[in-house]
Amino acid sequence: MNIVLVEPEIPQNTGNIVRTAAATGAKVHLIEPLGFDISDRALKRAGLDYWHFVDIAVYKSLEEFFEKNANGKYEITADGSFKLDTDARFFYASTKAKKRYDEVEFQKDDYVLFGKETKGLPEELLRDNYDNSFRIPMIEGARSLNLANSVAIVIYEGMRQQGFESLLTKGHLTKF
Repeated sequence: MNIVLVEPEIPQNTGNIVRTAAATGAKVHLIEPLGFDISDRALKRAGLDYWHFVDIAVYKSLEEFFEKNANGKYEITADGSFKLDTDARFFYASTKAKKRYDEVEFQKDDYVLFGKETKGLPEELLRDNYDNSFRIPMIEGARSLNLANSVAIVIYEGMRQQGFESLLTKGHLTKF
């Protein structure tokens, strides 16, 4: 699966997401501007020694991301709308969505976009892709979950739906 972070702001969140990606084999896509330097100590500390397990791509803009991952079949209209015409599958995490994350049927090459910590994803992007938007249920009055926790919940749901393909699913005790 593909984890797409649109303008992430907090290095510790991104570092933790990199660790989740390392544990699941997911690819990470970072869309600038980033709220930190990719070599930031806090980012590396949160990701620990897992950086070499993760395929990370950095893009200058959302437009560049879609250009490279939607096979160039996208259009940004004068009002800022994003129109996609591609076989690639894109999903959008947002507290504004009507569908729950567990109602999405994830596939292994899907792209799951998460917005920046303070604002989420752009309204235009959600409006134009509302049927592919989903939310994580919370009690009324709760504003949002931590970004790293949200990514972990959604990616592991996608992995569960795929039978945890290529993931180690059984452990063992060392003293038996």
